[in-house]
Amino acid sequence: MIRAHQLTKRFADRTAVDGIDFVVEPGRVTGFLGPNGAGKSTTMRMILGLDAPTSGTVSVNGHRYAASPAPLREIGALLDAHAIHPGRSARDHLRWMAASNGIPTTRVGEVLDLVGLDSVAGQRAGRFSLGMGQRLGIAAAMLGDPPVVVLDEPVNGLDPEGIRWVRTFARQLADEGRTVFISSHLMSEMALMADHLLVIGRGTILADCSMTEFMTDHAASYVRVKAPALGDVAHLLTGRGLDVTRVDDEIRVGGLDAASIGDLVFSRGLAVHELTLVRSSLEDAFMALTADSVEYHATAASEGAAR
Repeated sequence: MIRAHQLTKRFADRTAVDGIDFVVEPGRVTGFLGPNGAGKSTTMRMILGLDAPTSGTVSVNGHRYAASPAPLREIGALLDAHAIHPGRSARDHLRWMAASNGIPTTRVGEVLDLVGLDSVAGQRAGRFSLGMGQRLGIAAAMLGDPPVVVLDEPVNGLDPEGIRWVRTFARQLADEGRTVFISSHLMSEMALMADHLLVIGRGTILADCSMTEFMTDHAASYVRVKAPALGDVAHLLTGRGLDVTRVDDEIRVGGLDAASIGDLVFSRGLAVHELTLVRSSLEDAFMALTADSVEYHATAASEGAAR
């Protein structure tokens, strides 16, 4: 379990993290989301003792991570896949990490096999692609078989097979009862991976809830209706005070569920060919929530510049 209480970090005149409270529970995948500059990396660095809080506390399984005599057995982390000596082989990189934490060298082969790097274990890490570096970083995180796993952008540079593997692997770790905390900008994957979301913006917590609750609270939805007499259906629903918008050969209705819309239209003797609930994506919901927390806003390119 990871627990933060009034966690704050200031750099000169800038507050990166501003008195946040949260708990990352075991047995579920918690996604950590936020725009660039929101405080995600700083928060993760404070969890791992790489940055000292200005005030407040953060603990891993009841104590400061830095106080652990064998850190890799306490928490496995991937913050920077490039934090590897380029002249050292993948196997040797893991061997010295194992030796420093009293982990049997047999574990090195196990984690290399786990992440699919056993066949290139003797190659220098400097020759690895970004995706291979990510896999090696995950192998290092799992070296001590830790109960807590923290991964920052773990699918960067991975191919579709690798992305699916990370998703399945995270789910497996949570099912084993471990605490899994993952930061990512890839919303489509987070939607498939996370059970719980922690959203940060400008150093403050914007949301701390289950994925289901987040989508219910922040994702817009409407019912798509297609019918032969579309104008009559739209007139009927508008007359009932519903929000009705016509788009090409369909109308989009807000304020009533699909079944109730179907019953109402049928009661007036009108045919319906489609009733579909459409909910916006996690990306749309995230963008709506964090719109006022984005530090850098891009402007649309002009037609000439785009060319």
